[in-house]
Amino acid sequence: MTQRTLDPRAPWVISTHDLGRRPGSMRKMTPVLPAPVDLAVGMIGVPKDADVELDIRLEAVMEGVLVTGTARAPLHGECSRCLDPLTSEIEVDFQELFYYSADDALPGGAGGEDDLFLDGELLDLEPVFRDAVVLALPLSPVCSDDCAGLCTECGVKLAEAGPDHGHEKLDSRWASLQGLVVDNKDDQEG
Repeated sequence: MTQRTLDPRAPWVISTHDLGRRPGSMRKMTPVLPAPVDLAVGMIGVPKDADVELDIRLEAVMEGVLVTGTARAPLHGECSRCLDPLTSEIEVDFQELFYYSADDALPGGAGGEDDLFLDGELLDLEPVFRDAVVLALPLSPVCSDDCAGLCTECGVKLAEAGPDHGHEKLDSRWASLQGLVVDNKDDQEG
């Protein structure tokens, strides 16, 4: 466990001062925060500094502060089938317990590797948001469920190519015989 000092002015750092350490005390918040950098997988992601709408509840419990919430953010990327730009929105739910200290995490104070801790009265919500969004992003985003994609031969969009679009496929083993036509009248008279 590495303890770092959080900057209280950072957008994703939230103060729990008004909760104290009184189990049962609760606060709801609906901040709009700028999206962190590099929040993407493959062909789609949340643009840097895009508005992320949060609806969160902070609740003091015996071991720490339980954060429960929903986040909505815009998505920008490209269709994995036709490569057209696409935009949509993602909504994710998350819940995480921020322990007061390693002693509160597990009996004997041996906090787990993935446990999150308060830095004094501050907590950093960015890693929780990042994990929730990255796990929910589609690995192969599509502009529509019926997107036909691109022609594998020439790269034209199949939706625009028309029903008669096609390519003559010649087996490479017979390619050397292409153009070889023998007109033999004796075979026709038979």
